[in-house]
Amino acid sequence: MNDAIERVRVKNQILSVIKMHGSQTAVDLAVKLQVSPMAIRQHMQTLQDEQLVTYSEQKQAVGRPVKFWQLTEKANALFPNHHADLVVKLIEGVRKVFGEAGLKVLIGERTQAQIQTYSAQMQHAQNWRERVAILAQLRTQEGYMAETIEESPGVLVLAENHCSICAAAKSCSQLCSSELQVFETLLGSDVNVERVEHILSGDRRCAYRISSCN
Repeated sequence: MNDAIERVRVKNQILSVIKMHGSQTAVDLAVKLQVSPMAIRQHMQTLQDEQLVTYSEQKQAVGRPVKFWQLTEKANALFPNHHADLVVKLIEGVRKVFGEAGLKVLIGERTQAQIQTYSAQMQHAQNWRERVAILAQLRTQEGYMAETIEESPGVLVLAENHCSICAAAKSCSQLCSSELQVFETLLGSDVNVERVEHILSGDRRCAYRISSCN
């Protein structure tokens, strides 16, 4: 029984690591999870049989090609997607009854509500870096698996490794536009915010480069 629980635990950790960090080799996963490469390869075979992972091979100067493992759509579906079907149907209903203008008003109301909610949590932040850190925490609580990455002095990347409203965003691109507006408003005029990766454009994650204007 304990062995079965341990296998499930490691399996979930593998999926989470790939979700957070992108394609991984068996050696990468072994190091991160402190499990032997042989055990990782056994887990990867099981996950592949369950259609949760797939791989691409990269040729090496010497030796066999290295497998880089990534998640399948089936695996991505295991991560939270807030009431996807219901939200999509609601968007379609609003569009049908009130038209694009009505949908725009609805998205605008949501945007302002997000700004107010996040602002209340950021009122004690001393600078833009603290605001970014708080924003990452809030987004993680909402299922976006967010993290901040120091790209260079004066530049942070806010990366969201999962989109918890992806189905809704596919149905209504205005949701993505509003997210950028929310970030720009919250982080202030002393920084530039640029979306540099976008799940709906085929990237693994959504990422925003935030750079100081000073």
